[in-house]
Amino acid sequence: MAIPKKGSRLIVVDGESYRWRVRKKPTHAQGDYPGVHLTVAVEHALNPGANLVVLMPQGHPSSFWTQVIVPVYPADVKCAIERAISAGWQPQKPGKPFELVY
Repeated sequence: MAIPKKGSRLIVVDGESYRWRVRKKPTHAQGDYPGVHLTVAVEHALNPGANLVVLMPQGHPSSFWTQVIVPVYPADVKCAIERAISAGWQPQKPGKPFELVY
């Protein structure tokens, strides 16, 4: 599934462009239960295939359980993309989403 361009950001990793986005609203699980991770979606910007779903250690900012808001920095997303590629994610090849715990 494609990531909407509105609200997403571009990042370049090893000469390739990617689009990434943090979910605006927490899912039911993210909002109601403590210890659920913030989710970041990543796709190749020019030739999207399988998405990368990164489970970040911080909670969603609008969750009732989040006491300290920790932002997701582009450096975190870059690191996650590099780790996912090393673990076998092929961003331009169609397939099911690749999940990575950051």
